[in-house]
Amino acid sequence: MKKKNLIFFINFLLLFLFLNNATADTSDPKKFIQEIVDEAKKILVKTNTAEYKAEKLTEIALATVDIKGVGLYTLGSYRKNLTEEQKKEYSNLFKKYFLKTFVSRLTDYSEPKIDVISSDKKNEKYTIVSSILLATEKKPEVKIDWRVYTKDPDKPFVRDLIIEGLSLARTQKEEFSSIIESNDGDINALFKKLREFINS
Repeated sequence: MKKKNLIFFINFLLLFLFLNNATADTSDPKKFIQEIVDEAKKILVKTNTAEYKAEKLTEIALATVDIKGVGLYTLGSYRKNLTEEQKKEYSNLFKKYFLKTFVSRLTDYSEPKIDVISSDKKNEKYTIVSSILLATEKKPEVKIDWRVYTKDPDKPFVRDLIIEGLSLARTQKEEFSSIIESNDGDINALFKKLREFINS
């Protein structure tokens, strides 16, 4: 019994230390991004299959990206006119669309070298973490800024990537708006485009 109690105590202590370390790391936006980058490097090695990369990158995205928040932002003012049923449908479609886009863009990379440089706290809700995707023989250096949502400092989320000054969320918002406007404001036209991409 004493041995069991000792094992339980050791396991509890290890769990407590792990949770404390995890909280300490993720409460700092720069360390949070560094952890994402380090995990991505392990996944995107040449020896891993495309299927493995896709599975693990999806797990990272679901755990670290505020997909719902990004989706609402990219829909812009059009979200105000949606019914509850349409909101649920859009949320489901955008999640699938985002994950497919995210994974397909990254699985082509092999062992990317990213240096996380600095962080700039804009306010209580947002911090910009700056990083650089180092140049290779075939590709130039790329500056990447991560917009980290820190309303809950113990559970930060990525809300946007700003690549060489260009916001991916804003670009997506403009693209969605263009689709809706060119179809006389019909949100179903966007839903159709999203389905086509998801099923392609």
